[in-house]
Amino acid sequence: MRLRVIRKQPNSRMCLVCGVENRFGLGGRFYELEGDLLAAFFQPQAEHQGYPGRLHGGIAATVLDETIGRAVMLRHADSVWGVTVDFSMQLRRPIPIDDEIRVVARITKEDKRFFTGTGEIVLADGQVAVAGSGRYLKMEIDKIADFDHQGEDWRVCQLADDPEWLELGEATL
Repeated sequence: MRLRVIRKQPNSRMCLVCGVENRFGLGGRFYELEGDLLAAFFQPQAEHQGYPGRLHGGIAATVLDETIGRAVMLRHADSVWGVTVDFSMQLRRPIPIDDEIRVVARITKEDKRFFTGTGEIVLADGQVAVAGSGRYLKMEIDKIADFDHQGEDWRVCQLADDPEWLELGEATL
């Protein structure tokens, strides 16, 4: 599955998942794609492993939950965020920490207060390692967090290697 990148989503300064200044974080990059999909990329470090050489299952849950929760920005830009109400996942394959992690997510249902979504972690060879789904409360950012979401604490960080197209392997969303 090869899809065009429409827009890059912002990163925060210190978030565990997307923080650009969090030295223990995952440094996730999020891209809105054609077809109402959100893709994310993460490069795990040795500190993120559970079993030797494998990504910790809790970190896998974190990146999948974050990506599905951010999918609401496909429809509401940066004004509405998703707060996790319920989340579940199925672990299918171990995730090596030496490869970049690719995640893809989409909204499957939305009403005035809530949305549900699905997502998958896709390995470098294109196989799906983890599938998940969640239900999220839609909230205005001002009601969730106390930070400068219009300035340096929340901004798009353009990089020279930001892609124009993405390959998503066997993602089945």
